Amino acid sequence: MLVQYNKNKQLALELRSRGKSYLEISSILGVSKSTLSYWLHSVEMTNKQRLSLLEKQQRGRIKGAQKRRDWRITKEQLILTKAAKEISRISRRELWLLGTIAYWCEGSKQKANNISGRVIFANSDPFLIKLFVRWIKEACRVSENRLVYTLYIHETGNLEEDLNYWSQILRVNRGYFAKTILKKHNISTNRKYDNSLYFGLLRVTVRNSTDLNRQIRGWVDGINIFLN
Repeated sequence: MLVQYNKNKQLALELRSRGKSYLEISSILGVSKSTLSYWLHSVEMTNKQRLSLLEKQQRGRIKGAQKRRDWRITKEQLILTKAAKEISRISRRELWLLGTIAYWCEGSKQKANNISGRVIFANSDPFLIKLFVRWIKEACRVSENRLVYTLYIHETGNLEEDLNYWSQILRVNRGYFAKTILKKHNISTNRKYDNSLYFGLLRVTVRNSTDLNRQIRGWVDGINIFLN
């Protein structure tokens, strides 16, 4: 036992003198770091060896961080995939309720000074726009020819690219789009924007929809009564 102890100690000294880290020596000899610290505390290392160890430690930290990042991404994807499967399919009634709440959050409401407001929904999120359009057609039974799409983009935007994007998202001919509204590019914030993911704000207006707007408010009142 003592012979093996001395043999391991001598080998540890040799490995340390060659610039090996405690972790490397521990994995080779199967000796704890506390024992290595006791054996090797007096071993002097050259500047070159110290620099090499620092570089190894840095590479180890980068590798560890990447491994944790990969695991986080994998875990996140597993959660997203499992959660998406829980939705399965959406019934007509569920679509009706989803659209009603979405409209009450993002759509136009009648005001005291404008009791004849039409149904108007505006957003830059394609998910919400698609939800509204499907809801207005299927749940509210509004025909396509009553819908008017108006695109709002910054004057520095790409008109053709943005129109094509929304046309493809909604699967409608560009003939349904009204004249595009250009907004002055006057961003005074320090936040960074990814222009490659921004295609402007789309407003969907429903012609002759004052009564429908009132009906939507009634649906929301019904939901509110249920919650109370």
